[in-house]
Amino acid sequence: MSSTDREQWATRIGFILAAVGSAVGLGNIWRFPFQVGQEGGAAFLVVYLAFIILIGLPAILVEFVIGRRSERNPIDAFERLGYRAWTIAGLLGVLGGFIIMSFYSVVAGWVTRYTLASATGAYFAEPAEYFMDIAAGTDALLFHLLFMGLTAIIVGLGIQRGIEMAVKLLVPALVALMVLLIVYGFTLDGAVQGYAYYLSPEPGAIAANWTSILPAAAGQAFFTLSLGMGIMITYASYIDDERSLVGDGAWIVGLDTAIAIMAGLMIFPVLFTIGVEPGAGGAGELFIGVGGAIAGLPGSRIIGVLFFGTVLVAALSSAISLTEVTVSFLIDRFGLDRPVATGIVAGGIFLLGIPTALDLMVLELYDQVTAELFLPLTVFLLVLFVGWFYDEALDEVSKGVSADWLPGAWLWHVRTIILVVIGITLILSIQGLIETLPETIEAIELL
Repeated sequence: MSSTDREQWATRIGFILAAVGSAVGLGNIWRFPFQVGQEGGAAFLVVYLAFIILIGLPAILVEFVIGRRSERNPIDAFERLGYRAWTIAGLLGVLGGFIIMSFYSVVAGWVTRYTLASATGAYFAEPAEYFMDIAAGTDALLFHLLFMGLTAIIVGLGIQRGIEMAVKLLVPALVALMVLLIVYGFTLDGAVQGYAYYLSPEPGAIAANWTSILPAAAGQAFFTLSLGMGIMITYASYIDDERSLVGDGAWIVGLDTAIAIMAGLMIFPVLFTIGVEPGAGGAGELFIGVGGAIAGLPGSRIIGVLFFGTVLVAALSSAISLTEVTVSFLIDRFGLDRPVATGIVAGGIFLLGIPTALDLMVLELYDQVTAELFLPLTVFLLVLFVGWFYDEALDEVSKGVSADWLPGAWLWHVRTIILVVIGITLILSIQGLIETLPETIEAIELL
């Protein structure tokens, strides 16, 4: 496919909402709260926000530059730019995103199940037991298949008729539902405790635990901004040359961060109201903790449908982008029709996700390896490439920017501060992976 007949976003808001929808997803509503809980509450939030502002925004522009300049998927982009040896960076991103989507779809299947179960109150009596019953096994496999089928239908319809149209409905709906649930959470008995835990860091907490908080915050930032997965390279390949990458990037990062903060405001009051310790539930925290809280509330069935329906909308918006990355590669490289490419990718994701649907520890293994290895390594390579090897990066990021000093400052920041911080983060992440990975693998073998 040539660049002249390559699909493009019909509107700027369509691209921004698609990127925001990708960034928000389960990363903000499912993964973010239990990351906050596992890393000590507000101390994690402070480091996370700092990482988003100082590293996340400049790094997203790195991926935008590669995508728009090449008009290709992450694997073919480097060859198109004349740097074939760097294809490994794109390959790592696509592979990481593919693995993430395989367990992401399983979690989204749980969300689908809980949305339906809320209408009948099926999990109200024994929330923990209900989650363990449906989290792994035949039911999890079937809902994994159902969710992947829905995602494939939207992606198969294309950029404008499928993805862009879907996110224009999904993202505003997500925000509206979250606002409704935040207002409701404000009325709960545990609201004050929840807000204090989430928004008031303990003195010295960051300094005492920075070696664990920094990699966790970085992994969450990469996950929630869809960095290192090839998504932003792919989405940027559909942007026309007239738009400001800086402006679009700022909108995307700002909206994503706002929704992440909203997720905490929505969930922590609920957890403290029913006495659930943040972080204790791991991957099931959202379902056990919030599900248990909903069970004891007036109008519980309606609230349950609204809450898990909100999470489902977020999950679908991210699943679309994760799937599109590999679909784009098959279309660009092999000239496949979009429906055929989508069917192949969706089938492959479903097959890779089967082990995670049958064993929770496999899901944790996939999550750990992608967040602590694939994402930071891919982002490090992309930053290194744009900062020190790709001479046309400055020209690309300058388009549509009125402040003459900004592109140069961005490039200096990418070459120095970002490269060093992500390098340190990568080293800490690998150290943590080496320490904990054997235990995870052993737990899988014992099951």
